[in-house]
Amino acid sequence: MCGITGYWSEAINAEEMEPIARRMSATLHHRGPDDGGTWVDANAGLALGHRRLAIVDLSAEGHQPMESANGRYVLVFNGEIYNFSSLRQQLLSLGHSFRSHSDTEVMLAAFCQWGIKPAVEKFVGMFAFALWDRQERTLSLGRDRLGEKPLYYVWMGTTFLFGSELKALKAHPHWQSNIDRNVLNLLLRYNYIPAPYCIYQGIYKLPPATILTLTHPNDDSQPQPYWSVLSTVEWGQVNPFPGSVTEAINQLDHLLRDSIQQQMIADVPLGAFLSGGIDSSTIVALMQAQSSQPVKTFTIGFEQTAYNEAPQAQSVAQHLGTEHTELYSQ
Repeated sequence: MCGITGYWSEAINAEEMEPIARRMSATLHHRGPDDGGTWVDANAGLALGHRRLAIVDLSAEGHQPMESANGRYVLVFNGEIYNFSSLRQQLLSLGHSFRSHSDTEVMLAAFCQWGIKPAVEKFVGMFAFALWDRQERTLSLGRDRLGEKPLYYVWMGTTFLFGSELKALKAHPHWQSNIDRNVLNLLLRYNYIPAPYCIYQGIYKLPPATILTLTHPNDDSQPQPYWSVLSTVEWGQVNPFPGSVTEAINQLDHLLRDSIQQQMIADVPLGAFLSGGIDSSTIVALMQAQSSQPVKTFTIGFEQTAYNEAPQAQSVAQHLGTEHTELYSQ
């Protein structure tokens, strides 16, 4: 988990820009305690901020905001691109070079090579990003297909604000908003606030699988989709799997193993929550099958027997040989 934030404004003194970006980023320290940085284009009135939780490439080469090798793009990114290794190999074959082993640098090279939307369509992972194009002077916000990583945005007069959490936006001096009572009704009805709405008036969550590109701070453009679950389902209905049941099982097993293997790439210790149910047990089993060391698993137990899944999780952990930890709620 990392944190991104920033703003684009026509009404900010150049000397105030970097301190404001730092204050906004500081509110996200809990999301990224390992490193932080800001980047400012004073002529454009744009500032980017980042807090880093280092997972892949723990060195300073993974520092953000990060500039592309050709200097055109500047990126702040929260999340992880699971297929960055294969994309890196493609980009190397196309003449790109890399100074780090971070997925952030691979994203920047992909934007340079293919453009923003085609590059995002190649990314497999969970992500929210803000990308400044210094050549076209455009700001693009993007979010992963299922919306795993959060991203809020708002226009406050002549200033455009964005961030991983609302508290980052509230740290900007142009912030002003009130609770949206209509959205409060949604919260009471669903126990959450569906995108694109937000608890504050005029503030939006970037919908999953969309890109929002602005040409100036007052640009009221709308997010554009780059992927659709409905279209994917419709394509599957038109193009059903042609093999037998056994072949379908083998293909599913291959896809699950490949997905989990990609998500196990990290330069820090990995673990998994284990409830003892089908989903988590399957994931941990496939993790353990691809690991040379016992996988670290964790379970939250409850004193109330009706809600306690710890015994089932313990049985699965013993069967798979994981390094298991139980914690009971107080």
